[in-house]
Amino acid sequence: MIHFRESDIQDRMAAQSSRLTLKKRMILLIGLLISAVVLIMGIFLQYFITDTLETQLGEQALAVAESIALNPDIAEAFGEDDPASIIQPLVSPVQQATEAEFIVVGNREEIRFSHPNPSQIGKKMVGEDNQRALGSGESYISKATGTLGNSLRAKVPVFDDGEVVGVVSVGFLAADIQTLAGNYNQEIWFMLLAIGLGAIAVSIAIASYIKRKLHGLEPEEISHLLLQKETILQSTREGIIAVNNQGNIILINQVAQQLLFGEDTHPAPLIGRPIQTVLPSSKLQGILETKESHYDEEQRYGDHAVYVNSGPIFYEELLVGAVSTFRNKTEIDKLTKELTHVKQYANALRAQTHEFSNKLYTISGLLHLGKKSEALDFIRMEQDVQQEWIRQLIDKVADPLISGILLGKMNQASEQQVELSIDPESRLNTGLSEQQKQALLTAIGNLIDNAIDAVKQQAPDRRQISLYFTDVGEDILLEIDDSGPGIAASQETSLFEEGFSSKTGSDRGYGLSTTRKFISLAGGEVHMEESELGGACFVVSLPKKELKI
Repeated sequence: MIHFRESDIQDRMAAQSSRLTLKKRMILLIGLLISAVVLIMGIFLQYFITDTLETQLGEQALAVAESIALNPDIAEAFGEDDPASIIQPLVSPVQQATEAEFIVVGNREEIRFSHPNPSQIGKKMVGEDNQRALGSGESYISKATGTLGNSLRAKVPVFDDGEVVGVVSVGFLAADIQTLAGNYNQEIWFMLLAIGLGAIAVSIAIASYIKRKLHGLEPEEISHLLLQKETILQSTREGIIAVNNQGNIILINQVAQQLLFGEDTHPAPLIGRPIQTVLPSSKLQGILETKESHYDEEQRYGDHAVYVNSGPIFYEELLVGAVSTFRNKTEIDKLTKELTHVKQYANALRAQTHEFSNKLYTISGLLHLGKKSEALDFIRMEQDVQQEWIRQLIDKVADPLISGILLGKMNQASEQQVELSIDPESRLNTGLSEQQKQALLTAIGNLIDNAIDAVKQQAPDRRQISLYFTDVGEDILLEIDDSGPGIAASQETSLFEEGFSSKTGSDRGYGLSTTRKFISLAGGEVHMEESELGGACFVVSLPKKELKI
């Protein structure tokens, strides 16, 4: 049995109330994930855009510088007395058209012949990054600080008859590049922020949907319910096995494994396997097709006889699987046997009570009539009868339960004006095993009840039942004769079948079948023959086993 303390439940509820709910946790975690992704993407895109913009402007500056360096008028101007007067007018329109921050043309001595600020013409170029172009004739992009500030500049040599005569420098200020990149990045950050907010809104909707699908339960509650379900499933004394709509096993408890495969077997994992490969005789596969239930079907698996209840499983009117429960038939039979004994004891007590009530009325009547001596004689007579019965049973029967049921049946027979006699040679002093004891109690109770019912059809002076039992020899023998009408020959073959009865009425046909069942379980036999009293004689034999008691 599973017990849950109130303090445990209260502690669990308090702990749950102090924690964030599943919905809030999902929103928080997804929000953190989205924020991290947006931040990483923003930093990457910012770096990527800045780098791409610098690369594109550098290539643009390099292309402008090459176009100027390849202009033959520029190369010829280096041979004039005043190169700046020719070069500056050629370069200024190009600078304005390309929106370059500056275009500077200088000779091998790095003297400027053009500059956005005319006052800088004739002065030496600043930056000290012209050596590769003037010395090696290379075209390249560099970063340096000039008179206008830190800039990205392209350097291209000017050739005249194959010789380097000067250099063209086209540049964009780093501050302008950063401003331009900042404008692009600002738009990207706004877009990423919008995407992030939209994703968080979607995460809230997803969290709400999942919460609804979980029926408002928290993960801890689901885990607790799963533990409860598993504990209850494994603690129940009925075997349970369930399959999905494909016929594959989805659930089986330990009791089912023990009932179906034996106590000492440890089958391979069964979850996911087709039911037909595990239990070919199971009706679960057929239930998936017919959608019909089957109740209290007796089947045998290994050494166990079981009662099986099977039925389909529906969810929202859709067939999702089937389930079977297995009850150990032995346990049910044991319970039935105990209930039978209780009923027998109750009937015996009722009969005894009724008999004594009649006798008390008789004594009361005698006393009212003033016949005290007759009343005393009647009391002594009844006392002698009861004492004689008790003495005989104590002398003849060692087991108190057997003595008790015999005494009860004698009172029951006396109440119904049936003469029940015990053969003087009867003895039962052998120690009985629990199984033998239960078998004899069932046999005595059911067979004497049947005999009483049979002889009640006779005249009062012919209502006789004779009982004989002995443990002499290797078997315990029990014989019950009655003076009833006997059993028809056509009924003898069906006499011990469950549900068969020679009497009319409901709830009949189980006494003899139950008797034979318990006698057989104890290793004995029961059969019927003709009685010397004119009715039926039932003979029970049980192998005798001496026990140390």
